[in-house]
Amino acid sequence: MIDSIFAQVTAGTELTLMNALLTIITAIVLGAIISVTYMKTQTNYTQSFTLTMIVLPVIVAIIILLIGSNIARAFSLAGAFSIIRFRSAPGDPKDIAFVLFTMAAGLACGVGSFGYAVLFTIILCVLMFVLKATNFGAKKAAQKLLKVTIPESLGYEEAFDEVFKMFDIAYELKKVRTTELGSLYELVYVVTIDHLTSQKEFLDAIRCRNGNLDITLTMSPTAAEF
Repeated sequence: MIDSIFAQVTAGTELTLMNALLTIITAIVLGAIISVTYMKTQTNYTQSFTLTMIVLPVIVAIIILLIGSNIARAFSLAGAFSIIRFRSAPGDPKDIAFVLFTMAAGLACGVGSFGYAVLFTIILCVLMFVLKATNFGAKKAAQKLLKVTIPESLGYEEAFDEVFKMFDIAYELKKVRTTELGSLYELVYVVTIDHLTSQKEFLDAIRCRNGNLDITLTMSPTAAEF
């Protein structure tokens, strides 16, 4: 019984209406499962992407069904798809992984490996939920860019050493420049802040030292900002 479920339909199997309907329905169900998994494990998503993950396995499965073992037909479809250009901004690596996931499910359905398609889909969906629940790979501390304006009378070399030590924040002074005709200094730090640290209390402590002048805390520092 188990061997019959996981048996793969050979490439030379004749395409029938029942086989095509079974392939399409299975691909839709697996695509829906993957789409729901994506929505449950990701904080931000768009409706168009979740719908695409339902349709994509069906498209891949239909292409595999149409190609079969016909090499000439395979080259014809490859030529047809080569004229289609996809223009989109680079996506999140997790989104790319889900796209490959749905394509693999559709490919398995297209070749007739329904048992393996269901098995792999269930395993990977469970894996996604486990990784989400364990918050795997999350950093306990994050690097951020801190820009502080100080008056000319305040020495910038050790201006905020006590504050950084108070909140146990690692820091590195990256740039110093003068503003307002030399009456003010702008200091640029790269700081490593633990997720348990209160950023509001930290910035309030900085404000007390710099006379309530401008302070900017950027979430993700880049080399261009230095």
